[in-house]
Amino acid sequence: MISSRRRSVALFSRPFLFLSALFLSGCSTVQYRLFHPADSIANVEWHYTIVDVAVMLLIILPITFMIALFLWRYRKSRNAAYDPNWSHSLSLELLMWGVPLIIVVVLGYYSYQSAMLVNPYKPSVLAKSAAADAPLQVDVVTTDWQWLFIYPQQGIATIDDLVVPQGRVVDLRLTSASVVNDFFIPQVAPMIDVMPGMRTKDAFAVNRVGNYEGYSADFSGEGFSWMQFSTRIVAPSDFASWVSQTQASPHKLDYAQFRQLARPTVNVGAKPAYFSGVDPDLFEEVYHAALQGVVYPVPAELPIPVPAKAAATQAGPARS
Repeated sequence: MISSRRRSVALFSRPFLFLSALFLSGCSTVQYRLFHPADSIANVEWHYTIVDVAVMLLIILPITFMIALFLWRYRKSRNAAYDPNWSHSLSLELLMWGVPLIIVVVLGYYSYQSAMLVNPYKPSVLAKSAAADAPLQVDVVTTDWQWLFIYPQQGIATIDDLVVPQGRVVDLRLTSASVVNDFFIPQVAPMIDVMPGMRTKDAFAVNRVGNYEGYSADFSGEGFSWMQFSTRIVAPSDFASWVSQTQASPHKLDYAQFRQLARPTVNVGAKPAYFSGVDPDLFEEVYHAALQGVVYPVPAELPIPVPAKAAATQAGPARS
């Protein structure tokens, strides 16, 4: 009798064991970029994500266990004791109000601490960076549907290709020429809104060479799916060589040329473009133009190919 019952249980559980193995077979973390932080800011966010999940599990797991326990203990067939005159329990009151209060205090403390560490306007976690050089200034302008990175100190700019030196703090100023976007490099920099007529800030530093994908995390129209950019962390000497190579590009960029560049464009494959002789006030001009209501209407026909002028700049410095 017992052996036949065990066989029945085994036969019943086989499909679930198979499904578990099937699900676990896809549990590679390689595609989950948040699981592989590359810099101190991303590390802080990953650490506090684990803390938040652990604290929430302290609520979810006991409650799940108690639900199962109560369903079993107070089922109808068990005829459990019932006291219609029960009205108060100090132990239950302390449990129901005290535990949530403690959890809120703990989460509030860790939330404040993490917010100060990764505050985009002044991330205290970057104060420990060992780089002796001054922060690298990069201005970020979003269009429909490309990313423009301006290096005002170097007088250059790129489309969909952010190149920064290893170990150096990068200070970002961000604005949009069209609609709201979200700047997001999962392994490097947290999400931050990029809005027309507003200037926001962000910062990061990566201490090892690597390539990371960035993109917009806020739906912004037909070309949103192609609004990606590469983030290349290179050795300081390679960065200096790349800057010199880009400064030799024959393609210039002032506000009038930006108006052409900012027309709605689907840049399939995030093909990079490079410019030298960039107007040092271009970022401010884009910002003030948005305040004055300058817009770039989306034409009816899409997808829109990369403009010939921008495509010609592909002959600029090659990616390493």
